[in-house]
Amino acid sequence: MAVYTSVSDDKLAAFLSDYSLGKARAFKGIAEGVENSNYYLETETGRYILTLFERRADPKDLPYFMAVKQHLAEKAFPCPAPIADREGNVLRELEGRPAVIVSFLDGLSPARPNPAQCRSMGENLALMHAALGDFEQTRPNALGPASWPKLWHGREETAEGLQPGLAALVTEDLAEIGRAKPHSLDLPRGTIHADLFPDNAFFIGDDFSGAIDFYFACTDALAYDLAVCLNAWAFEEGSEFNYSKGAALIAGYESVRALEPAEREFLPLLCRGAALRFFLTRLVDWTDTPADALVKPKNPLDYSARLAFHRKAVSAASYGA
Repeated sequence: MAVYTSVSDDKLAAFLSDYSLGKARAFKGIAEGVENSNYYLETETGRYILTLFERRADPKDLPYFMAVKQHLAEKAFPCPAPIADREGNVLRELEGRPAVIVSFLDGLSPARPNPAQCRSMGENLALMHAALGDFEQTRPNALGPASWPKLWHGREETAEGLQPGLAALVTEDLAEIGRAKPHSLDLPRGTIHADLFPDNAFFIGDDFSGAIDFYFACTDALAYDLAVCLNAWAFEEGSEFNYSKGAALIAGYESVRALEPAEREFLPLLCRGAALRFFLTRLVDWTDTPADALVKPKNPLDYSARLAFHRKAVSAASYGA
């Protein structure tokens, strides 16, 4: 989450007048994240989050994202539920941007997840996949392998400036993953979160209390979602892989849903692909984030180090499976 678009007091008051939420009592921007503009909103009826959709959000995808969250809420999986206005609309417009108000979740995002939190995250990732098992809508992964060469094009010099020799390594990553054709693998598929980083998960102590920010949700391999989480949860600040955290995450997932043999076989490829996806989007953000945005772009080199680990991984056992 982040803030790119400012909301005036008058525009906010007019916007809220169409809801049965009462008047605003508190309203402040949330600086974490990189994608959309997010605000903490407290009204006479409770606490909420107001999101204005920016940049990569395609307006035609927004009803899908709302439906995913509504489906999960109906299945009692903890996530922000979209709030409808008096006319029944959950998607509105504010300050020239598509906007939505969602319910507030209790809990804190872990700055440095511990193994117990990783296990809880893995378990709840599998529970989320199960809850979405009968969700009928589909959406292609807009940031899947087909998009990666386009994200990379013209960025070679930027990457080389960050780390000499990096451009050649990333070019080879793209080539090797392209030859493996991960999109064509016969793996269990369904609706995935695709961006379940620690700042998109809440905990009370070591217990998972909810997931947020479903705005990359899509239809893809379930194990790819696990690969995204391994990248996001099981590496330390210096980007060394923490085997205990990786093993805990996978064990938590398999306590609900056992990985199939093919998912284990291709886990290193999926982890490498997930790391490449986030390296590339961070590389784009590194140069394209507006100077006045209330957010600092994240360093792409964090994922360069992860890619180095995945290049050497030989099996799922490398991750603790």
